[in-house]
Amino acid sequence: MPYTVLIHISNEEAVVGEIDELPTKGDQNITVNNPRKRDGKDLNFLQADVSIVIWPWRVINFIELLPSDTDEEIIGFVRE
Repeated sequence: MPYTVLIHISNEEAVVGEIDELPTKGDQNITVNNPRKRDGKDLNFLQADVSIVIWPWRVINFIELLPSDTDEEIIGFVRE
């Protein structure tokens, strides 16, 4: 299940993207799919057609997990 995250990079604007799994304490970097600005626009320091970026932990201040719409439980009415 992919997670939508907000990554705070040192001396840069925060980046939104998706990661496939949460990082572990032994990881040296993080792989982000679909990196973009908070408003959905392209990042000015990446090429226009880039869809995956690998950032080393040394440039990341912290990461926020954003809520996803797929986590909601659907409750319907059932006739007995």
